[in-house]
Amino acid sequence: MSTPATPVSPPLKDELDIVIPTIRNLDFLEMWRPFFEQYHLIIVQDGDPTKTINVPAGFDYELYNRNDINRILGPKASCISFKDSACRCFGFLVSKKKYIFTIDDDCFVAKDPTGKEINALSQHIQNLLTPSTPFFFNTLYDPYRDGADFVRGYPFSMREGAPTAVSHGLWLNIPDYDAPTQLVKPLERNTRYVDAVLTIPKGTLFPMCGMNLGFNRELIGPAMYFGLMGDGQPIGRYDDMWAGWCTKVITDHLGLGVKTGLPYIWHSKASNPFVNLKKEYKGIYWQEEIIPFFQSVVLSKESTTVQKCYIELSKMVKEKLGPIDPYFVKLSEAMVTWIEAWDEINSPSSKSAPAAAVDASASSKKK
Repeated sequence: MSTPATPVSPPLKDELDIVIPTIRNLDFLEMWRPFFEQYHLIIVQDGDPTKTINVPAGFDYELYNRNDINRILGPKASCISFKDSACRCFGFLVSKKKYIFTIDDDCFVAKDPTGKEINALSQHIQNLLTPSTPFFFNTLYDPYRDGADFVRGYPFSMREGAPTAVSHGLWLNIPDYDAPTQLVKPLERNTRYVDAVLTIPKGTLFPMCGMNLGFNRELIGPAMYFGLMGDGQPIGRYDDMWAGWCTKVITDHLGLGVKTGLPYIWHSKASNPFVNLKKEYKGIYWQEEIIPFFQSVVLSKESTTVQKCYIELSKMVKEKLGPIDPYFVKLSEAMVTWIEAWDEINSPSSKSAPAAAVDASASSKKK
């Protein structure tokens, strides 16, 4: 077989960062090497900043620990969670790329029903580069996939679709269950591979999982704040949920789309359900009030950017959810701090010099 005269670059090689939160050596990257090696990685080290995280040779990466976060953000570092995977959003903050793919370090390469390894990153890119259909449901699911189209009765005026802001992937093996469900079904595994990509309709919320997620940072980045979780907070394991609820009401308001379905990854490890229950129990109660809150959110016509939407949403959180628990007042203030940090790190004047300062502050940068 002939080979190209020059190497073929993978899609969006210079426009996409892979963000990984971790507390351990990243040996799992060896399995992903064929798919990740030519992309830039942003690794956010959680927990003890004195611990050395080993990254396999050959990967282009930056690694940030808590000391780096404090040095780069100063007092605004208070909005970044500690001892929780929510710290991944720091990687979203300092990235200079248009697209983000984020994955957990216990997620491996899955195989489709034919036994072929799934390039999850490639599928996320495909999802993000094709439109969504949030305003009218297509019963053949994603009409932009090969072998599909709009069905009879689908309005021609809507067939251009909407820009896709989020691509939400799924998992084989260990399901993303809450602690009570884990305890009831400790041996349950997801073996169902559904070959489908769907747009989540406008006005419909969903539980977003951060372990296999792609998004267009330019379209929705400021809304991808994973909240205050972990050390010093009364709740955990709701970081991606919070980001998903905020993101969905903002994408709905701005006319953007969210897809879910393919790609699959192999979720290798079930976390301890008793530990999870301690983290989740308040959230399990609170979500019965949080969900109706988000379902009732109506953003004003003056909120024409993601930042404006998020600031308006933070005020609603303080007013409507604050009476439930003081935590939500603190969270609403952290939402504002997050936007301030986003605008500071990503302002037009910081595109060159501050970016270099951020890189220089990182604990490690290798290739």
